[in-house]
Amino acid sequence: MVKMESTEEQDRKLVLEFCHLLEKSKQLFNGLRDLPQYGHRQWQAYFGRTFDVYTKLWKFQQQHRMVLDSKYGLKRWQIGEIASKIGQLYYHYYLRTSETNYLNEAYQFYAAIRGRAYYSRAAKEDRPDLMVKKLRYYARFIVVCLLLKKMKLVRELVTELEKQIQEFPRSYEPEDHLEWSLVLEEIKGFIKAEAAVAVLHADSNPIILSHSGSGSRLSPLTTPPCERSPHMTLSLQEILIVGSACEQAKFSELTMDMFRMLQTLEREPTESATNPLSMAHGLHGHDASPAASRIPPYGVPGSKGYMENGRHFRDNPHKYLLYKPSISQLLVFLASGFKELPLGGALLLYMSADGCFSTTKHPEDFGYELGGLATSVKRDSVDGGGLSCRGKSYKENHCLYPGDLYPFTRRPMFIIIDSDNSFVFQHIPRYFGQPLVVLMSPQDVPPAFQADVQHHGSLFTLFLHSPLTALCYICNVGDVPIHHWERCQTYVDRFITEASRLVTRCRIDEIEQGIGFIDSSYVQFFGDDFLRTLILRFVFCDVVLRLHRGFRGRHMRPRCEPPLPANELLEHPSLSHIIFQLASALDVRGHFSEGPECD
Repeated sequence: MVKMESTEEQDRKLVLEFCHLLEKSKQLFNGLRDLPQYGHRQWQAYFGRTFDVYTKLWKFQQQHRMVLDSKYGLKRWQIGEIASKIGQLYYHYYLRTSETNYLNEAYQFYAAIRGRAYYSRAAKEDRPDLMVKKLRYYARFIVVCLLLKKMKLVRELVTELEKQIQEFPRSYEPEDHLEWSLVLEEIKGFIKAEAAVAVLHADSNPIILSHSGSGSRLSPLTTPPCERSPHMTLSLQEILIVGSACEQAKFSELTMDMFRMLQTLEREPTESATNPLSMAHGLHGHDASPAASRIPPYGVPGSKGYMENGRHFRDNPHKYLLYKPSISQLLVFLASGFKELPLGGALLLYMSADGCFSTTKHPEDFGYELGGLATSVKRDSVDGGGLSCRGKSYKENHCLYPGDLYPFTRRPMFIIIDSDNSFVFQHIPRYFGQPLVVLMSPQDVPPAFQADVQHHGSLFTLFLHSPLTALCYICNVGDVPIHHWERCQTYVDRFITEASRLVTRCRIDEIEQGIGFIDSSYVQFFGDDFLRTLILRFVFCDVVLRLHRGFRGRHMRPRCEPPLPANELLEHPSLSHIIFQLASALDVRGHFSEGPECD
């Protein structure tokens, strides 16, 4: 009898310990919302504590499942909720660190929830809040799968989400049901817009290329070659990606342009093998861990030594993602990136936005009198004004002007502007003598593309993300057999290699002959894999649009500041020849003229 009482007391203590861990984990998770979104170190310790508690909670429920089932009444949806929050933790840690391996961690937990049907009996609980949690899980899982390019699974999840929304309308308030119907349409529209060109298998069924196959994320196979020189001194460390285009397809505060650019500025995730840290992580044992074989190779996030194992573990530059920010938010995040730049680091600002146009006929101040970019359509309670969007023509508080960027040119800065008012950023002075490059999109596209480009994402960003996809798109090539795609990709690779050689050659000629073929800013940025990729894809875009019959006029071609040399690079016969070969391989040679158009 004494022994039975002792066992019951032990079980009671286990339940109390579980409740304590569960409550503490919820408090820490909710506290994540209060952490600053900018800066690096202010939030890392808090994330570490949160991961630590969830590690203990997950391990605890695995080890004591039978007691928790019988004495606490632990339900499978509650296990699913814990796994879902761990998946969220990993996803948000990816957003804060830009390390793509954490996407794999998030995926493993989300996939486990689906594979083990943790939420399968949620409908029987007759709790609308639980059903909403289930739908939010689906939406988050879809975002992670989109970023990992698991498109087959994305389509399956969308079908399941649609079924859930249709099947349980009585579980929601009418507004909730309408809201989720709109989310579903947003997801479908985003997926449709993302598939600009279909690559077909031999049986004519579409296939999904890896990031390296499409050229979107960098891998050892897709990193452009470079003949190194002592002048290539800078590395990309801080990135601010801003999406403010009004009519563009979006999902989960990611516009299509943001979605493409963030992948362009990441390396392909690596497959991490099991290591001793799995024991510390507590993801093993009963009910087989969702991530037992995919523990981060550099330690538990936030733990001591995470960034101190003999090297600085940052495969990818740190990114901030801002969807339609206020001007004050944008400047604060810019200042934070500026502050965090290490010695030898460069800051990249990418902005996709509609133009704010000036009515000033004879501008004297190029910093503020030529217009700029709309940052947000939200009403600011302090400034009291609405935001101008496409076609408006007055000076605007909620607008990023070129002059707003002058203070940040104290450090090396690489700027990409994708807008119908992009060219106003070509006059930024180099007051502080630091490297500065500005890549600017065409300000217009042919009428045949205008409606699609406004919704499906910018053509210029598509060129920077996947050059071959962009070329197919402007030549009305909707699908390409896989063997043709791979052959055409070799032409793109040849172009990039030749363009890299020409840039390096320009620099050597400049040194030997004392003539300025190429600005030193390009050379200093050229040693960084990401910046070199962007520069060379810009060259590809410029050469293709110069030769394409549909893009007539200077406003339909990109610009850069400082200008890249025309004769020695942009109009070089070897580059034009490769484009003509690529066009012939795609059977679209008729879209291209024999030589570059004259202005």
